[in-house]
Amino acid sequence: MAYTATILLLGSGELGREFVISAKRLGARVIACDAYANAPAMQVADGCEVFSMLDAEQLAAAIDKHRPDLVVPEVEAIRTEVLAEFEARGTNVVPSARATIMTMNRDRIREVAAVELGLRTSRYRYAENLEEVRAGIAHTGLPCVIKPVMSSSGKGQSTVREAGAVEAAWDYAVANMRGDRRRVIVEEFVPFDYEITLLTVRAREGVTFCPPIGHRQERGDYQESWQPAAMSDRALADAQDMARKVVDNLGGYGIFGVEFFVKGEEVIFSELSPRPHDTGMVTLISQSLSEFDLHARAIMGLPVPEVELYGASASAVILADRDAAAFHFEGQAAALATPGGAIDLRIFAKPVTRPFRRMAVALARAGTTDEARRIAAEAAGKVRIVYD
Repeated sequence: MAYTATILLLGSGELGREFVISAKRLGARVIACDAYANAPAMQVADGCEVFSMLDAEQLAAAIDKHRPDLVVPEVEAIRTEVLAEFEARGTNVVPSARATIMTMNRDRIREVAAVELGLRTSRYRYAENLEEVRAGIAHTGLPCVIKPVMSSSGKGQSTVREAGAVEAAWDYAVANMRGDRRRVIVEEFVPFDYEITLLTVRAREGVTFCPPIGHRQERGDYQESWQPAAMSDRALADAQDMARKVVDNLGGYGIFGVEFFVKGEEVIFSELSPRPHDTGMVTLISQSLSEFDLHARAIMGLPVPEVELYGASASAVILADRDAAAFHFEGQAAALATPGGAIDLRIFAKPVTRPFRRMAVALARAGTTDEARRIAAEAAGKVRIVYD
């Protein structure tokens, strides 16, 4: 069979699963990799490899074995120096090895934004032990946010409001670090009005943007998102200008999830992911092309048209509450029959549960974002994880 491209996907969670579907619709052959077998993306890919992407030898062996046209990282914890070595030999790393290195570590992307580009960010310091954390707090003041420089989906993040909570926050960050860098960022708590993800597509034709996505977090992990997020023309223009500067600095092609805090008319850069973003799952129902479709087109060198927004939309997550290897879902029919708007579900088919693990998401489209949020939350509440 003649494939349009061979893609080695590094990380095979729910975002990777949707990306595989989009890439295969465009004729790609995808090999999905992760540290555990039967991960969501593996179930729809052409092949799979099971290994830790922090193992340099196994990562290099997988690239040598499959000789991909594109190496597409989907997780944070990757031995990035291996990607740089292969890129130097001609392998196409998405969006680039440098971008992967910069964004896999919060300290490095923060330096790009704050120091190289002079963008507005919160005050911050780095720390590698409890004493340095306390010194960082002396700079940022309380309340502050403490989080690992490398983690996944907000894990290890705490808001510290009093001095007595510092040690617990440090311990929580260390326990949830990805990779082998025992380092945190201590940053000023910004009393923002709202936060957004601006999905920014860098393709051969230039840089384009999806309508802004609002989101709500708990425990540092997103619980719901909605699109479009209401913001002034001035604030949106400032966010787009900052996002363009960052992605042009990083280079390469693909979708970038650029996160901002917004306080009044002031837009403050927060973080960036060089791949589809979890809050962007709302685009599976809101847009003519989802974030996964856009990523696939951009990295494969295909035209990326202007996105058509179908209407106000929202997503709401469905979480597990315990560790289990035997479980099933109930309530899907009731969820899909929720009245008031268009409804869809994505069940990720993860092989095991654990407390607060995201197992599925409900999607809704309605006349307003408030109505879409209500319907998505109602639909999500009807889906039950039953432990066998």
